Amino acid sequence: KSDEKYTLVAWRGDGGKPAEALIRTPLKELLAQLDPQQFQQVHRAVVVNLHAIRDVTRGLNETAEIQLKQRSERLPVSRTFLHLFKAE
Repeated sequence: KSDEKYTLVAWRGDGGKPAEALIRTPLKELLAQLDPQQFQQVHRAVVVNLHAIRDVTRGLNETAEIQLKQRSERLPVSRTFLHLFKAE
């Protein structure tokens, strides 16, 4: 999750325990360093590991929310990135 010049990075650490850190790298810079086959931007301020998604819930006005495995918060998917989760 992005917050101006900082990015909150969340991951599962040793033993699968959730961990997070605030780094001083803009999301756009971080995204350029990540594998696009595994990480995808889903909102102007959110990038997710595609392997960590539990489910995607469609919302109103062509939006959606992502529920990640082993995390309680729901992350927004904006209209711009909704095509990534279209049902086939």
